[in-house]
Amino acid sequence: MANPTATKHAFKRILTSLLKPGGGEYGKFFSLPALNDPRIDKLPYSIRVLLESAIRHCDNFQVTESDVEKIIDWENTSPKLAEIPFKPARCILMDNTGVPAVVDLAAMRDMMPKLGCDPYKINPLIPVDAVIDHAVRVDVAGTYDALDRNEELEFQRNKERFAFLKWASNAFHNMQVFPPGSGTVHQVNLEYLARVVFNEDGILYFDSVVGTDSHTTMINSLGVAGWGVGGIEAVVAMLGQPMGMVLPGVVGFKLSGKLRDGVTTTDIVLTMTQMLRKHGAIGKFVEFYGVGVGELSLPARATIANMSPEYGATMGFFPVDQVALDYLKLTGRSDETVSMIEAYLRANKMFVDKHEPETERVFSSHLELDLSEVEPCVSGPKRPHDRVPLKEMKSDWHACLDNEVGFKGYAVPKEQQGKVVKFDFHGRPAEIKHGSVVLAAICSSTNTSNPSVMIGAGLVAKKACELGLEVKPWVKTSLTPGSVVATEYLKHSGLQDYLNQQGFHVAAHGCATCVGNSGDLDGSVSAAITENDMVAAAVLSANRNFEGRVNPLTRANYLASPPLVVAYALAGTVDIDFEKEPIGVGKGGKEVFLRDIWPSNQEIDEVVESSVQTHLFKKVYDSIMERNPRWNQLPVPKEALYPWEDRSTYIRKPTYLEGMSMTPPAAPPTVTEAYCLLNLGDSITTDHISYSGKIPEGTPAAKYLLEYGVEPKNFSSYGGRRGNNEVVMRGAFANMRIVNKLLDGKAGPWTIHVPTGEKLYVYDAAMKYKSEGHDMVIIAGSEYGSGSSRDSAAKGPMLLGVKSVIAKSFERIHRSNLVGMGIIPLCFKAGEDADSLGLTGRERYTIHLPTSTAELSPGQDVTVTTHDGRSFTCTLRLDTQVLSAPRI
Repeated sequence: MANPTATKHAFKRILTSLLKPGGGEYGKFFSLPALNDPRIDKLPYSIRVLLESAIRHCDNFQVTESDVEKIIDWENTSPKLAEIPFKPARCILMDNTGVPAVVDLAAMRDMMPKLGCDPYKINPLIPVDAVIDHAVRVDVAGTYDALDRNEELEFQRNKERFAFLKWASNAFHNMQVFPPGSGTVHQVNLEYLARVVFNEDGILYFDSVVGTDSHTTMINSLGVAGWGVGGIEAVVAMLGQPMGMVLPGVVGFKLSGKLRDGVTTTDIVLTMTQMLRKHGAIGKFVEFYGVGVGELSLPARATIANMSPEYGATMGFFPVDQVALDYLKLTGRSDETVSMIEAYLRANKMFVDKHEPETERVFSSHLELDLSEVEPCVSGPKRPHDRVPLKEMKSDWHACLDNEVGFKGYAVPKEQQGKVVKFDFHGRPAEIKHGSVVLAAICSSTNTSNPSVMIGAGLVAKKACELGLEVKPWVKTSLTPGSVVATEYLKHSGLQDYLNQQGFHVAAHGCATCVGNSGDLDGSVSAAITENDMVAAAVLSANRNFEGRVNPLTRANYLASPPLVVAYALAGTVDIDFEKEPIGVGKGGKEVFLRDIWPSNQEIDEVVESSVQTHLFKKVYDSIMERNPRWNQLPVPKEALYPWEDRSTYIRKPTYLEGMSMTPPAAPPTVTEAYCLLNLGDSITTDHISYSGKIPEGTPAAKYLLEYGVEPKNFSSYGGRRGNNEVVMRGAFANMRIVNKLLDGKAGPWTIHVPTGEKLYVYDAAMKYKSEGHDMVIIAGSEYGSGSSRDSAAKGPMLLGVKSVIAKSFERIHRSNLVGMGIIPLCFKAGEDADSLGLTGRERYTIHLPTSTAELSPGQDVTVTTHDGRSFTCTLRLDTQVLSAPRI
């Protein structure tokens, strides 16, 4: 940061001492009230965090007084899409998306001597915490030893990747790596890492964070500004450079009322997701306020903040109040630290006190929700914002079977909808129908961070056991908490025993089913589904349910609260009306309904109160770095420059850094007579673009691994091998559910090589185009690149040779990643798309860019012409003047 005590610091005049109640001072801080500007009092709290950061870093070079004025005048400058620089206080890396960022750092250090620079200057300048949380594939489930067996298998598969990260923790200053089995990065961040207020070198300032996962927003629940970025932007932040961003609008979301009995936080967030998608929150902050906020626990707020990407927002921000301070104490932060945090926030007018009138703030737009009107619901079967009230679930499912293929349809003929497939499950008669639940997972930090729904799930399991219900053995069940603390309080409460009886044994601590690492279904179940074209269902307590993400064989995937996950596992089908139909038959042949096993809010609260205790958090985090013996025994290289191995299939020195110079190119890339590699529709996610799941035999990635002597059983996943750009390239568009219009709407990882008409894997077609010397573009619909913030979804296409993506709209993080990798993002003009312009994807495209990068400007018009004489205008989606791209 700019030296706050320097004589020439532009805002030294407002550097103020923060006094301790008993004498002495905590340190000094930049006082926003000391600016005496009435506009600041009307700013949303989330914008004030940006303001303080700009003031603190103001050196009139990277951050200028003009930037500070833009933020103060947010009410007028935000609608004009003003650009500002932002320097976060720290960075967090999740495993799958963090490894490529660390690989890039290592490669940059390696190339510094070639550029005449000191390699050891490549170190993070802000604290960086990496959590190995995606290294969990649920191969073993439903047994007592599932946790240890899955961790053992992951170490066997990922030993090299783990060793690289352990090397990085020693080689780079300011970086610590949490071992596998620590939990998800988001829960570790919430329960342990978040400072809320930093006190560094006698200067106090707001905690803020960027992370290489879109659900970094979970920390917004604690009043910490943070959001997901791609690995490219993360490296920029780590190296102390400002991130260019458009000053966002802020949706003020007022909450009132209180939840009715039987309604969960998951029901709230699925309702909000639908509301905000309809309202429009893309690229905006959402800030929650009103008396209803005080009715929400901190973990409930975390659930809501976590799903910001699903409702399209950059953040879902909750200002700090007493509930947040109490949570900090519960999770083991010291009384002195919490007192310092409260004093700083009050002094800077950033603390919400329910005993004082809430300051009236200006928002860009408003929404309101009475919590008492929220009803039980799920979302699906293919998108998080397609909410279905629980009472309408049966009718909605039948409508999905009837509807034509789409986000809410499977086009199953009427005469086939009642089909029953009988099969043998290890000597036991079994059967499935359309809508049968074959996978039920309590997973994802979205919900496993929330004791009320976890305890609720345990109570549902307990009541079911007592009434004689049990989950069918062919339903693959798993429990993968995002925190070891969750396991501790479930044990402490005695509820884990009942979850075990229903098959919900702890299988891992980290991301698993929620990112596609659900593991294989039993072979007999898989055969019953595939051989009979059945629409099987998964129910999971996650944040995303895109088709093909959860499991290749579950075409219907529903998001639900953990208690409902247990209920649907018991029912064995989503084709059920819980109000009118029994879940099953219990002891004495008595029908058991959902209401018979659903706990009251009071029951849940009593168990939470007695079981979720401070000593559990301290027990876990006091030993978090030493608790994994396999990690402790893992040998790592001692060199400061990473010893790249040419035969490695996990970690490879990235090729896209080769040839980089200290000065950017003078001219943008040319795109001439390019072929369309894929012609895609709406809502193409980063799961479609850069699949995380298992590497199937016969694919380009599998063939590559076989060439290096890797046996199929050790192929692992695309996500696990993202440190190897050869796998990233072969995994681009490898999702079996991606629909390419060049294939007449059929799904799969193939495309048409236009000159010959051959049907090829996307990778093979791209290599053929490259060998022929042709440029390539991709055509897409709206929301291109939604979902996880994985930069491999930009690196993969770039390595394939894609020069531009022409879409109706882009997801924020992915658009930035495309720019970072030198891929030109273009948007069709409003009201236009490929279909309306008559584009089939079989044309050849030329993009007419300026001849000099100096002539590029945000949002300028660009003409695109085709070989058959057509012409249309697009908007160039370079949204800021600060371009971090190596090629644009």
